[in-house]
This record gives sequence, structure tokens and C-alpha cells, in this order.
Amino acid sequence: MSICLCPGPLIDSGVKDKSVKRMQICRAEYRVIGRFVEQLRPTRQCMKTLQTQFPHLPPSTLLSIFSQEYQKRMKRSMARHHAPDVIKEYYQRYRSEAKTRPAAPLLLELANQVDLSPALLARLIVECFLEERQASVGASRHVLNNMLREPYLIPDLLLAKHVEQCTVNDCCYGPLVDCIKHAIGLEHEDLLRDKLRETHLSFLDENQLRAKGYDKTPDIILEVPIAVDGHIVHWIESKASFGDDHSHHTYLNEQFWSYCNRFGPGLVIYWYGFVSELDCQRDRGILLRDGFPLDIVTLCQGPARGRV
Repeated sequence: MSICLCPGPLIDSGVKDKSVKRMQICRAEYRVIGRFVEQLRPTRQCMKTLQTQFPHLPPSTLLSIFSQEYQKRMKRSMARHHAPDVIKEYYQRYRSEAKTRPAAPLLLELANQVDLSPALLARLIVECFLEERQASVGASRHVLNNMLREPYLIPDLLLAKHVEQCTVNDCCYGPLVDCIKHAIGLEHEDLLRDKLRETHLSFLDENQLRAKGYDKTPDIILEVPIAVDGHIVHWIESKASFGDDHSHHTYLNEQFWSYCNRFGPGLVIYWYGFVSELDCQRDRGILLRDGFPLDIVTLCQGPARGRV
């Protein structure tokens, strides 16, 4: 497989993509997509392949699904890649190739060959490099993380270039991806607040709730509950991702049930869609949507004003 040295990570927030409707898909179709992405690597070409294979789904939804499935794949293989003899082999292969083909994207090629995330491989290689230079003192996590965030800090300029290639080309892991995902999450929280203001709904956001002493809260608590699809909603949680079985059940256990117990029934928005069968907890207080609801009814005033 050829490796594209793309100018940036393959992440698009999708907030401005108003022409594409966010979609729910059934569990059977999700499994079909999951099986298909097993053969793909995190490159720009893989996203083109996904869009060709599943043209009815928005690119941002496909990227979210691919990212989640790819991370599951990496977790399953992590023990194998982190075996000391395997790490040593990766480092020796890189050093050998760097002497004969310094201009080639060596770490990207190696990551593709061993089916490991480029950013995760870069981390292993930099760690080996630091241990080699400081044999008597192990590399601190702080120094390692700084070098991965800012490769120019790596004293070996060739290795710095290859690490930067990994960071830029990996759409699932790495410091750049972490920053972008964080920004996308904040962007969707802003979008949610804007929609609530447009519909003249009074609410408290997470920052206001923390200032009041709450330690673990949803993104939004409505000061006056609303009804959506005939279900009462006291709180709203924004998820800038696709809701699959694994992530949704994790959120249920770590967040959503706790919110229900403390604040009553609520609404979860998966902005990039979700597996339709997961919307099965309405009677227990959790409603799922793939966008801001248009059928809001306020308990005092009837249908909310300013609907879009």
C-alpha cells in the first residue's frame, strides 16, 4: 500500500457540513463496515476507499467509525507490539534503513508493514532512541511527550523528520489528533449551546455547574425540562463521535446512568450518528439523537420558538 504524505491529519469536524444529514445505521450494517475497515490503514487513501464503498454515509461519520474500529484493533495487538524483543527489532530495522534510504518515509512504511499506528510506532522508536542516548537513566514521560508534540526537540534531525511524518499522517493517534479531537468536542458543545439559545431554552453548562460545586455533570442541565418525542429531558450530553456498541455501553456505565440517577432522564446527541438499536433505553431515561432535536416542546409554553 502506498503511503500519502498528506499535509494534515484526516479529521473534519463536520459542523459546517449542513448539506449532509447525520444518519443512524443498523447494527448489521455497522458490522459490515467494521469488517471492511479491518483491511485498511490510517491513510488518506483509506478514507477515499470508505467513501466509495459507503457513499450514503457522511465522510465525518465514516472517519469516526474508522477511528473507533482502528483503536480497537490497536488495543487487541498492543501486547504483541510492546514485547521488548519486538520493540528492539523495530528500532534496529529503522536504524538500518535510515542509513541507506534516509529520504524515504521509513517509519510510515514500517508502521504499515507491521500494522501499527504510525504515531504509536514513533513513540516506541523515540523511546528507544532516548534510552540509547541515556543508557543509565530512563527517558522521562515528560521529555518523551514533549518530543512527540514538538519533534524538532529530538536531537537527531532525521528521526525528527520521520516522527513528524507519523504525527501528521496518523488520523487516529498522536498529539495532533488529540488536540484536534478536543477542539472538535468543544466546537460541538458550542453548537449545542447556540441551538439552545436559538430556541430560548434556559440552561446551565458544564462550567457553570462546576462553579456551583458539581463534580461530574452532563454538558447541559436544563433549568426548565423539555419534552422530545414525548420523553422528558432534564439534561443533554454532546458526543462529537459515532455511537457504536462499545463506546455507548462504556458511556452508559461511566456517565449516563449516573446522570439519570442524579438529574433525571436526559438526551444524548451523537453528532456523527449511532447504531439505531442502541436507542432502546428511553423508558429508563436515556434518549438518543444524531442532531439537535427539532420537535422540542417546553413544559410551560408548548413548542419551542426559533425551531430550525
